[in-house]
Amino acid sequence: MGSFVPAAALLVCPCCGPRPCAAARIQQLNQRPIIGVLAQENLPGDQFARGSSYIAASYVKYLEAAGARVVPIRINRTEEEYAKIFSSINGLLLPGGDVDIQTSEFTRAARIFYNLALKANDAGDYFPVWGTCQGFQQLSVLTCNKNLLTLTDTRAVALPLTLTPAAQSSRLFRSFPKDLLQSLAEENITSNFHKWSLSTQNYSRNAKLKRFYKVLSTNTDGKKEFISTMEAYRYPFYAVQWHPEKSPFEWIDKPGMVHSTTAVRVCFSTASFFVSEAMKSHHRFPSPTDEDRALIYNFCPVYRGTDSVFVQNYYFD
Repeated sequence: MGSFVPAAALLVCPCCGPRPCAAARIQQLNQRPIIGVLAQENLPGDQFARGSSYIAASYVKYLEAAGARVVPIRINRTEEEYAKIFSSINGLLLPGGDVDIQTSEFTRAARIFYNLALKANDAGDYFPVWGTCQGFQQLSVLTCNKNLLTLTDTRAVALPLTLTPAAQSSRLFRSFPKDLLQSLAEENITSNFHKWSLSTQNYSRNAKLKRFYKVLSTNTDGKKEFISTMEAYRYPFYAVQWHPEKSPFEWIDKPGMVHSTTAVRVCFSTASFFVSEAMKSHHRFPSPTDEDRALIYNFCPVYRGTDSVFVQNYYFD
């Protein structure tokens, strides 16, 4: 399988002799990255639901379109199972949704992977994490160990980003074309479908969050200013309160849904960035057979209709 890199192919760092160091391994990019997407409890009243959890297909397409393969990470698994998955994948995406981000099985699994990612990166083992909407919120709770979210009027609205001075030099945005950054700052192209936000006030008052995350953009609902994009200072952790994956892949007719060319470009630019981060990870499955069995290709998405929040879902036991 192409994702298995022979030891002899790895670059050797002069300071480490014949054993490659983390910096040398990052230079030798993994051209077949596999990213885990965390499932969550089924939405109440979902008539299409099968099993106990789901992943919206738009997140899978989002990553696949940028050159990654996807492994679904199911809830209700043991820590040992999660540790095995962690050592096999090259990044983690925490998707949007609607579960309790303090007591759900989604949160339990997210916390396990978050701690594994901290430990790995501290040891020089590059492992990126991305959070979208609920994933953004989940990362904020995991980092400061408390829920600092506040209600905002942002359930279905498209907004421009108010980029901070740190945005242009950020890892996430610095490779974006200038015209695309300008569009992000001037056009209503970021889809917001959330009622909870991390206010700039609550962020500023929490020392853990301030030390951990750099704010790249903010937004306002007209009354409260909230953080819409952030990245960690020391870790390859990224979080957006908005939904880049919706523009090309979700079609519910609601305010806030934007399908413009620019919005689609933003989608693929964010996905391409995160996949490029996953390429710096050299985790791999124990065997090609294990890899094949884990991939999302073993599951079929269920079509739920264009009037649904998610056009297609994958369901899991």
